[in-house]
Amino acid sequence: MKEKVEVTGVPETMIQTLYARAKETKKDDAKIIDDIAVRIVEKIDYDFSKADNDKTMSSGVIARTIVLDNIVEQYLNQHPDTIVINIGCGLDTRCYRMKGKYSLWYNLDLPETIEIRSRFLEEKGPIYQIAKSAMDISYTDSITYNGENVLVIVEGLSMYLCENDIKQIFSIIEKSFKTATVMIETMSPFFVKHIKEKSIEGSNAKFKWGVKNGRELEKIIPQFRWKKDVSLVEGMKKIMPIYNVIGKIPIVQSMSNKIVVMEKE
Repeated sequence: MKEKVEVTGVPETMIQTLYARAKETKKDDAKIIDDIAVRIVEKIDYDFSKADNDKTMSSGVIARTIVLDNIVEQYLNQHPDTIVINIGCGLDTRCYRMKGKYSLWYNLDLPETIEIRSRFLEEKGPIYQIAKSAMDISYTDSITYNGENVLVIVEGLSMYLCENDIKQIFSIIEKSFKTATVMIETMSPFFVKHIKEKSIEGSNAKFKWGVKNGRELEKIIPQFRWKKDVSLVEGMKKIMPIYNVIGKIPIVQSMSNKIVVMEKE
C-alpha cells in the first residue's frame, strides 16, 4: 500500500530531489547510489511525471549530491568526532552514506516535512530529527553539544529564502557553537531572476536569493570566514564529460550553483 504525500511550496522540492536520486541509482552507469531513495519512492503515492521530464533539475541534484558527498566525506575523515546539522534536510539520506564517520547527525526541517520524513525514516540515534525552522534559535536546545566540532550543511534551501533569513541562520550557528564549518549551496543572482524549475512550477516555491560567490557571502555574514567555493560543474563533469571542456569557461563557472564553505573560528 503506497502512502499519499501531499506537500506544496518549498517542502515539495524534497520529493523531486528524492526522485532524482532514486532514478539515477537505477541506471546501469549510475553516478550516485542511493538505495534508500529508491525504497522510499516505491512507497510514495505521488505524481512524479513533472520531475521525470525536468532533466535540468535532475542533473543539478545529482551534480550537487556528487560534490557534497565528496566534500562532506573529506571533512568527516579529517574531523571524525563531528556533530553534523543538516538544515532543510527534507528526505536527504546523506547521513546513511556517511554512517560511522560522525558522532551525531541532526536532520532539521519544518514540522510538516519532518512528519513526512519520520513516516519513511525512523531516526533515534546517532541520527536524530528536529521539527523546527532553521530561523528558530530554539532548535539548538535539541542538540547535545559539549564544545565538539560542528558541521552544518545547507543544501537546496538558500535560494528559496531572503537575505535576512540567511543572516539569521548564520547568526544562530555563530551564537550556539564555539567553532563551526558551514557548507551552503548558493545560486547565482542571474539564475534567481531568470530561471524557473519546471518540476515545481505549480507549487509556491520560488527562487528569491542568490550570491555570486563566497566572497560576496562573507560581506553579508562577516562573523564567518570564507574558506572556498566548489562549483557544481565538478559534479556535472561526472555526469556529462563535455563539462570538462565547457566547465573551464568563466561564465559557466560563475553562473553555476556553488557549495560555499564558511568557517567560524
